[in-house]
Amino acid sequence: MNIQFNSQRVLVTGASKGIGLACALAFGRAGAMVVGVSRSEDNLRQAREQCEAQGVVLHTLAADLTDAQAAERAVIEAEERHGPIDVLINSAGAARRYPPDELDVAAFQQAMDAKYFTYLHVMQPVVRGMLERGRGNVVNIIGQGGRVAKPTHIPGGSANAALMLATVGYARAVAAKGVRINAINPGLTQTTRVEEGLEAASRATGRPPTELLAEQLASIPMQRMAQPEEIANVALFLASDFASYVSGAVIPMDGCAASVI
Repeated sequence: MNIQFNSQRVLVTGASKGIGLACALAFGRAGAMVVGVSRSEDNLRQAREQCEAQGVVLHTLAADLTDAQAAERAVIEAEERHGPIDVLINSAGAARRYPPDELDVAAFQQAMDAKYFTYLHVMQPVVRGMLERGRGNVVNIIGQGGRVAKPTHIPGGSANAALMLATVGYARAVAAKGVRINAINPGLTQTTRVEEGLEAASRATGRPPTELLAEQLASIPMQRMAQPEEIANVALFLASDFASYVSGAVIPMDGCAASVI
């Protein structure tokens, strides 16, 4: 299967590292013109350098996507510079992890701001433009905490669950108008988020992070973490014409860990 995005314009949020950066590289290699968005200009500069070292041009915009106006300005600027957005990959934002005894209302507010609203703030203006043109694809990268509850990820899992419902709801609303919206549910993936989660779990249990990681890996039938590039490959497929009859799907990528219908 040779997936190509010849000169299509792809906007990737959270593109400076992790899964977002892997998506930027994958779409760039497939011939897309990629614009990456992140809050940190320093992180974006490093991402540009990593992409350039691999033969991929990454255009970048720094924006705080928790701010609805800043997110809309970023979308407008991206389209003014590069043309209408054909594909949106949402991978920005990360809810903090807390042991249960550290939870308060502010933790839930932070999670919704960091994960739920960062996605919606970008989706709304991008999808509006896609509907006007009668075409477009959105892929939301949503952690599996929204499907499988974990004691150290209650606020973030709540935000992820809400985002999955919003993804499917939006997809149904626009299905007849040429716009497809899907989601990917990664499980344990080799990014800096793993360390943060292990530290929170260690505070909650008193057990060392290395022991907790070994236990998590043992619970995955495939006996390993996902690599960001593996998530990016599925995003590439979902946004391509090979998935032209797929919309409103939430694809689990957890090494068969959840094993739910």
